[in-house]
Amino acid sequence: MIILLPFVPLLGLLAFAAAIWTAIDAAKRGQNWFAWSVAVAISGLAFIVWLVLRRRFQPVEGGRATGAGLIAAILFIMALDSLVMLNITTFLYQVARVEGQAMSPSVNDQDRLIVDKSIYRRESPRTGDVVMLYYPLNPDKTFVKRVIAEEGDQIRIVDGHVYRNDVPISDEYVPTEFRSHEHYGPQVVPQGYYFVMGDHRNNSSDSRHWGFVPRKYIVGKVVYRWWPFRAAGPVQ
Repeated sequence: MIILLPFVPLLGLLAFAAAIWTAIDAAKRGQNWFAWSVAVAISGLAFIVWLVLRRRFQPVEGGRATGAGLIAAILFIMALDSLVMLNITTFLYQVARVEGQAMSPSVNDQDRLIVDKSIYRRESPRTGDVVMLYYPLNPDKTFVKRVIAEEGDQIRIVDGHVYRNDVPISDEYVPTEFRSHEHYGPQVVPQGYYFVMGDHRNNSSDSRHWGFVPRKYIVGKVVYRWWPFRAAGPVQ
């Protein structure tokens, strides 16, 4: 199972702090501090640009943001940050924490992941993708699994060896000690559904136990592990 992490407040706080600092710094240098602060609130790239350009603008006497103006800017930036972060987590990306070993060694217990929630608006899930999905028997829970078969594929398992359309799948990512020995199928994946499994085959609750996953239950593709840092990198 995975737990969605509330990273919006953290990112929003960082963006807010950067925007306010930029407003104060720009005002001291006689620049349009309100415009710069809004730009930073919208995009982190603007903050980098300001750090580069600020050296060109020397502090000016009496340069400061007015109290009322700064308060208005703070309120505006807070609202803007909340809207931007909400759109990111709703439509683009989500940070999640893994609980359990069902996807080991590809993804391990307590790993922190970044899930691309927009990719499947442009294309369909593909065999081999590691995805975040709602648990079909209880959609309040979310799992990380690997797509093994797509709609229309025939899936069959013989003594733990998985066959898709009578062809053995390439699953070198499963260590020998993690392999299982069950039999399943053959079954044809219905239209609009997927067959998923955990990489830790003998320690995973997946489509072998609770059936196919509706397309609408696949939230996004797991694209990156950012924690632990020693294992940070793309998830494959």
